[in-house]
Parts: sequence; structure tokens; C-alpha cells
Amino acid sequence: MARQIAIIQGHPDPSGKHFGHALAAAYKKGAEDAGHEVNTIEVARLEFPLLHSKADWEKADPPESIKKAQKIVGRANHLVLFYPLWLGTMPAVLKGFLEQVLRPDFAISSLEEGLTWKKQLGGISARVVVTMGMPALVYRWYFHAHSLKSLEKNILKFCGISPVKESLIGMVEQEDDSYRSKWLGKMEALGRDGK
Repeated sequence: MARQIAIIQGHPDPSGKHFGHALAAAYKKGAEDAGHEVNTIEVARLEFPLLHSKADWEKADPPESIKKAQKIVGRANHLVLFYPLWLGTMPAVLKGFLEQVLRPDFAISSLEEGLTWKKQLGGISARVVVTMGMPALVYRWYFHAHSLKSLEKNILKFCGISPVKESLIGMVEQEDDSYRSKWLGKMEALGRDGK
């Protein structure tokens, strides 16, 4: 069954020359070859301000770039986020983007006098692909993948996005072409399967 897939490229460098960009391109190729509809959001190419207050997050009108991104996310039934691990977490531009996109009345809504939130993005699944310089096992077992778990639980699942799968790709700066080719093949296969 064909899926509506939104790829969110969270690398802060808009040049498109990093391994994370190649991984996203491989995923997209596999997905499109299998008949899935794919839309890509290149976060580093968007113009948007950072939010500075709760009032801005709740009430300010999102910029046009964010409204377009919300339309893409709102149509999707599967999200794929790609980003490099920077200082133990996602790059700031991606966090700023998520704060802008996942606003009240789009991603969540208040039920009763602000006492609880209704998840607005149910029916959407996700995959998070994180590249890093350290071995992926060190990030997962020694650092407990703390920032990834926060993204999954406190951002994605908070909005109703579930299930959330992950692909952790370590040692991206030291590994050889066969290692990279293996991961590119895996991403293409995941794209074909819409997972």
C-alpha cells in the first residue's frame, strides 16, 4: 500500500554534501521506486525565526515556510527525520524548526482550560535516522541515547506520532565505502517498505 512520506532533512548545512543527505536520497529513491509519494523538507534552506516565548509558540502566526512544512507533515502518514548528532543532540536549527511546526492547533490542542493536551498527529508513524562520529553502541548504551529518547517521547509521541523507529549510524567520518554502501542500501530498502 502506497504511503505519503515526509522526509525532514535536519542537517544544518544546506550544501547537501554530507552522508546524511546521501542517506535521505537513498531512502527517497527506494520509496519513490516502490510507488510511495515523498515530499522533502530541507530545514537548513528554510527561513524562520526562533521562538522566544510561550505566547509566540501558542498564538503567533507561523511564517509561510512553516505553514508549507505543516501542510507536508499534515498530509503524511510517515515521517523520516535525518540529522547528525551535535553536542549530544539534534542541531539547533532542527529543534527550532520542530518548535515552529509542532504548535498548538496543529500538533496538539488543549482539552480543558489547558489542563491536558489532545494529540493531533495520530495515525503518523516515524523513523529517526541519526548519524554520529562515535560508535552507535556507545551512544545507545553509554549515553543511553538520551536526546533521541527525548525526541521520541517528549516531541513526537507527545503529538501522537507513533510508532517511532530509529536507525543509529555511527563512525560516519572514519568508515570505508563498503560501510557507507551497506547503510545506503538499508535506507533504500526502508524507503521501499515505507518504514
